[in-house]
Amino acid sequence: MTAPLDGVKVVDLATLFAGPLAAAFLGDFGADVIKVEHPAKPDPSRGHGPARDGVGLWWKVLGRNKRTVTLNLSDPDGAALLRRLLADADVLVENFRPGTLERWGLGPAELHAVNPRLVITRISGFGQVGPYARRPGFGTLAEAMSGFAAATGEPDGPPTLPPFGLADSVSALAAAYAVMLALRARDVTGTGQVVDLAIIEPIMAMLGPQITWYDQLGYVQPRLGNRSNNNAPRNTYRCADGRWVAVSTSAQSIAERVLRLVGRPELIDEPWFTTGSGRAAHADELDAAVSAWVAQRDRDDVVAAFEEAQAAVAPVYDVRDILADPQYAALGTVRTVPDEELGEVRMQNVPFRLAETPGEIRHAGRRHGQDTDTVFGALGLSAEELAALRERGVL
Repeated sequence: MTAPLDGVKVVDLATLFAGPLAAAFLGDFGADVIKVEHPAKPDPSRGHGPARDGVGLWWKVLGRNKRTVTLNLSDPDGAALLRRLLADADVLVENFRPGTLERWGLGPAELHAVNPRLVITRISGFGQVGPYARRPGFGTLAEAMSGFAAATGEPDGPPTLPPFGLADSVSALAAAYAVMLALRARDVTGTGQVVDLAIIEPIMAMLGPQITWYDQLGYVQPRLGNRSNNNAPRNTYRCADGRWVAVSTSAQSIAERVLRLVGRPELIDEPWFTTGSGRAAHADELDAAVSAWVAQRDRDDVVAAFEEAQAAVAPVYDVRDILADPQYAALGTVRTVPDEELGEVRMQNVPFRLAETPGEIRHAGRRHGQDTDTVFGALGLSAEELAALRERGVL
C-alpha cells in the first residue's frame, strides 16, 4: 500500500517543538523526512524532560520516522551542501529567527533559484514581518499573548499556562496543513511558495470568537476555572474515592438528563434553565447539585450511571488510565514502536485514521547524525570527502 506522501522529500531544520512535530506529522504518512542538526549542538529536545539510560525520551516522539544527519549551516560548505540536499526536495521546515537563513545565503530567493518547486515552511514566534519579528519566540509566549492564559485558571487566580507545549502542538498541526495546501497549489502552478507561520496565531484561532465578542460587544472573556459562560453544569467533580469526573451539558437535553439523574428535576422547570447562558448564570446552584450527588459515589459508579442516563461524562485520566482504557485500545491510540536504543517504546499513534492509506510510526527518533553518511553519500560525496568535512566540523 502506497502512503499518501510517499515520494515527498522533507528537510527538517527546525528545533523545539512546532517545526519538528510538523515534520513528524508529514513523516507519519510516508514522507522521507531528513532531520538536519548541528554537529556539535543537537536538537535540544534530545535533552528535554526525562531520559532512560541517557536517552532522551521526548526526542523519540519528535524524531519518529526521520533520518538524521548533521550539518553546520553557518559554514559556507555546509550551506552549499544544504542547497544540494534541497535541489530535489519538496518541503523545507525551519524555525530560525527571521533573517538567519538569509545571512547564510539560504533565504527563499536563493533556495528557489536552486529548486523553484520547494515549499519553504518558516515557523517563528512572531512571523517574518512586524516589530516583533526578530524577537526570540516560544510557545509559552504565544500562550500568553494569544489570550489563552488570560482566560485560563480560577477567577481569583493568576493567568494559567499549560504544563506542555500547547501552542507549539497547535502550530505543528497548522504547519502540516499549510504544507499540504502549498503542495496542492504546486500541483496547479508548478512552483513552490513560502509558508509564514507565527506561533502566536494558530492557538488564537482555536480560542473561539473572543475577538468578535470584543469587537461587537466590548466583552472580554474572564477566567472561569473549569466552568463555561455558555452552559452549566460544566465542571470537574470529585468522587467518593478521590478520583474526578468531567461533566459537559452543551446540549439542553443533556442538561435535563443530568439534573434528573442527580435528583434535582425541579430545576429544569426554572425559566433560566432553558438556555445555556441562563444555566451558566446559575452555575453555583447547578454545581452544588451535581457535586453533592457525585461526592457520594465512586468514579466508576458515576460514569456507569451517567452512561445509563445518556448524559455526557468522562473520567479525568492521567497517563496510567489512558494506557488501561479499552476505548483507546480499540482505536490503537498508543503504539509500541521498535527502537535501536530502547528496544521498544510506547507513544501516541498518528492522531487520526485514513481507511485506505493510514499513517504509521515506523521507528522512533534515531541517534544524532545516524544517517549522515548515507544521505550525503547519495549526493555523490566520497568517504574521503565526508571524513574531511567531519574533521572540519561541517558534518
